[in-house]
Amino acid sequence: MQLRNLARAAALAAAGLSMVTASTLAQAQAAEQFIPLLVYRTGQFAPLGIPWADGKQDYLKLINARDGGVNGVKLAFEECETAYDAAKGVECYERLKGKGTGASGFDTQSTGITFAVTDKAFVDKVSVETAGYGLSQSVDGTVFEWNFPLMGTYWTATDVMLQDIAKKEKGSLKGKKIALVYHDSPYGKEPIPLLQKRAAAEGFEVQLYPVTPPGVEQKSTWLQIRQARPDYVLFWSAGVMTPAGIREAQASGYPREKIYGIWWAGSDHDVKDIGDGAKGYNAITLQNSAAKDKVLDDIKKFVHDKGQGTGPANGVGSIAYNRGIMISMLQVEAIRAAQEKYGKGKSLTSEQVRWGFENLDLTADKLKALGFGEMMRPVKTSCANHMGNDWAKIIQWDGGKWNITSDWYQSDKTHINALVKEFAEKYAKDKNVKARTC
Repeated sequence: MQLRNLARAAALAAAGLSMVTASTLAQAQAAEQFIPLLVYRTGQFAPLGIPWADGKQDYLKLINARDGGVNGVKLAFEECETAYDAAKGVECYERLKGKGTGASGFDTQSTGITFAVTDKAFVDKVSVETAGYGLSQSVDGTVFEWNFPLMGTYWTATDVMLQDIAKKEKGSLKGKKIALVYHDSPYGKEPIPLLQKRAAAEGFEVQLYPVTPPGVEQKSTWLQIRQARPDYVLFWSAGVMTPAGIREAQASGYPREKIYGIWWAGSDHDVKDIGDGAKGYNAITLQNSAAKDKVLDDIKKFVHDKGQGTGPANGVGSIAYNRGIMISMLQVEAIRAAQEKYGKGKSLTSEQVRWGFENLDLTADKLKALGFGEMMRPVKTSCANHMGNDWAKIIQWDGGKWNITSDWYQSDKTHINALVKEFAEKYAKDKNVKARTC
């Protein structure tokens, strides 16, 4: 009887051990990293938002399908529609910030939503990834611990546009008139401080033309421009506002080769229906998002050829789509960097992933191995610098396709760094934020 009880106890113990082992294995196999996807597939900016969102999601699908996740940790994601509305964006943020072990970081896809959630991020300890947009002063990581305007800001973009214009004007903008036609929102107003600072230092005139959203009606704006006759126009637009503006420029006789669109106003959908009417129109690229690269072949092979694509296959490789995959790649590499510090093969917290964003070191060799060697140049962040390296090129529409018309540019930090310091210090004072020591 005693032997029988001992045997039974041993069997139960073995079964329990087996169950614990199986449970542990199941937990290890089920390790997931949650990435929230704020999108706008509807509303005024939908023509831009749809391919951007498709690219973001397709890259995450590629990492799961080709690599089995990040060091065995599968990527879980969920889209939340904002329609580019700040209130809806905040609702999405609140709903998704605590999923899994914590949201890995929010690409808000909106400067207005970024303004709205930045104060919350300090409290919630969740990263806000704004590649090429957002608060330009959030480059300063000593104040903006949770914001990452990776690869460039609206101030660096403004500076690069002015550099390219100055090159056409034999190195000087003195006496020139530069107009800014902008979406009348936080997004459109971002370049104004740098424009005014540069104008005062270099002797050119700035003309400001706000356009009421969504920007479909711009006739009066371009009639004013025809009267004022600025030498160049910087166009801070996106979505339906962009083709509407280009058509009005054409109708008013303003030369398209004198117009420079921000990177959100320089995608295939902005000009393809206008064709020759947009010929000569310039835009800046975020890094070199007009390039074709190996990662696109991998997305076709591992995602679209298997019927898992988010959008149409012919959208893969468009400029807005490429920006989407670049943004998701930065998110994934932040997770990978954080795993090196906090442990591979497990789900990380939002705070741990923040460390990864702050310690990105994507060399040319790493980017080439990831399939982004043609699209991007190195990006390295730090405690003090949450943007990393800003690189950009100028592209021009020839009536049928985009052509790259410049070498690589980096912004001149002479005026930018002073503005970053001024605006970051003001934010810290207004919000009672104590700057970190790096």
